[in-house]
Amino acid sequence: MPRIDAPQSGMGEHIDWALLRPNMAVGMGKLSEAVYGNTQLPVREREAARFTIAMINDCAVCRDTRAKDGHDLGADEPFYAEVTDWRASTQLSDREKLAAEFAERFALDHLAMDDAFWGRLHAAFSEDELADLTICCGMFLGMGRTLAVVGVAAPEERILV
Repeated sequence: MPRIDAPQSGMGEHIDWALLRPNMAVGMGKLSEAVYGNTQLPVREREAARFTIAMINDCAVCRDTRAKDGHDLGADEPFYAEVTDWRASTQLSDREKLAAEFAERFALDHLAMDDAFWGRLHAAFSEDELADLTICCGMFLGMGRTLAVVGVAAPEERILV
């Protein structure tokens, strides 16, 4: 049960509460569309970052969300299981692990992103990929934290992004 009571819209409680402020809800939707619709990161790298933040935020909606084309691109349930312990994974690529590490630091200790860490990032990703990853993580952290704070449950039908 969400912590903010709102009329049911038929779109799910993960959306209903935000519709109390419709203009702001539209902006949230546009941010999500902009990120998912324009990211150039490979799905597995994006999902490694997104799912890492979903676990940190303890967002039920985010933990249950999956990439719509993920199964065909190797972002299937075994992949998500690997991301839960990305440090020990032998199945994730170096870039996927680095995306998960970036997401974890972004969410938990952004001030620990020192020059050595950025050196590893620059060795693996181009400048535009780093900008992409940073914008994605900002949206994942903010939106996921918001949904976790409000306490909404995952929709009955899995969200595909």
